[in-house]
Amino acid sequence: MDIRLDGRTALITGGSEGLGRAMGRKFAESGANVVLVARDPGKLEDAQREIADAVSGTQARVETVSCDVTDPAQIRTAWDSVAGSLGSVDILINNAGATAFGPFANITDEMWQDDLDLKLFAAIRLARLAMPGMAERKWGRIINVLAVSAKTPGAASAPTSVSRAAGLALTKVLAGEGAPDNILVNALLVGLIKSGQHERRHQANAPEKSYEEYLAPLEEKLPMGRFGEAEEFANMACFLVSDAGSYVTGCGINVDGGRSPVV
Repeated sequence: MDIRLDGRTALITGGSEGLGRAMGRKFAESGANVVLVARDPGKLEDAQREIADAVSGTQARVETVSCDVTDPAQIRTAWDSVAGSLGSVDILINNAGATAFGPFANITDEMWQDDLDLKLFAAIRLARLAMPGMAERKWGRIINVLAVSAKTPGAASAPTSVSRAAGLALTKVLAGEGAPDNILVNALLVGLIKSGQHERRHQANAPEKSYEEYLAPLEEKLPMGRFGEAEEFANMACFLVSDAGSYVTGCGINVDGGRSPVV
């Protein structure tokens, strides 16, 4: 199957590292123009350089926008900048997020609001900007990157699990509204996949160990005996945003190597 995204423009939040960076590279390699959105200009520059080198000699453009997606004004400014530079956004990947959890009684209103602003309201605001143009062109793709806890939350997993579950509901609502205009909206639910979050935990909790040694005890408990690679996640995302995935919408797909129960 030859999956191509030629002529499409993709905007990816949380695009400077991990899953966002891997999706940016895969989309660009498939012919798309890519806009990486994140807060850290230095990490964005590194990601842009890596992806641009990978697609050197092709038509794909790789641009970056520094933006805190919890701030509505910054979202609007970033959107206007992208529109002025590349025109329409055909593919929106809502990937910005960080794990936040703890005992329910310890989670303050501020912690709840911060998590919802990052994981839910950013996706709402960007989808609201993207969908009118997608509807006009009768073509659009939105992926909300969530976590398997959106379907199977555990104790002490709030606020993340609650925010992710809301993201899954948002996915279903937007899929129903977008379908008549060929706007396909899906969610990808992350299991244990190598990403910037795990690298930071490694450095914080066991810097004396190699990354592989740190992951090993966790990997032993996984059905496939290993963490997923960011590139494997990006492959699934690329399929969903391409014409090859033209009859898949409203789905929450686990990308977790069989770790989660069937739901």
